[in-house]
Amino acid sequence: MKGIYAGSYDPPTNGHLWMIEQGSRLFNEFYVAVGENSQKEYTFSLEERMDMLEEMCARLPNVRVVHFENKFLVKYAESIGVDYILRGIRNEKDYTYERGMRYVNCNMNKRIQTLFMMSPRELVEVSSSLVKGLVGSDDWEQVVREYVPESVYFRMLDKFHALRPRQTHRRHLEKI
Repeated sequence: MKGIYAGSYDPPTNGHLWMIEQGSRLFNEFYVAVGENSQKEYTFSLEERMDMLEEMCARLPNVRVVHFENKFLVKYAESIGVDYILRGIRNEKDYTYERGMRYVNCNMNKRIQTLFMMSPRELVEVSSSLVKGLVGSDDWEQVVREYVPESVYFRMLDKFHALRPRQTHRRHLEKI
């Protein structure tokens, strides 16, 4: 059985990691697909997002990080032989959106089913937009660290403190 979990992952969060871990447990083969939309501006490049996801998924042998662009997810899933699309639900707004997308996907391919997973309570508010919105405030580094995997955290420090050497990051972490 094959499953896929797609998103822009800009940046990947602990919520994404939780979903990936669940997908890894559910499916023999599990794809983490980075969707690329030419109309959207990203903070991290496609290569950076894929690298972060590869680092996060390195310990999950049945997970493969892939990307697709200018294609409906269900059509991409069909092209790689996926049986299930895994989607996360944090709140009512997510459910309403994802339910509509499930019906659209079903119209395009009735064989590929959509599975919804509800986020654990502690991850309900975590999103890439939230994480990016925290950057820049005093002590943002301490706050953001709670919401992203460690490898993503260091990438964020590098991106948003490009002039600081990595040693400064390590000294900063000793204070946390």
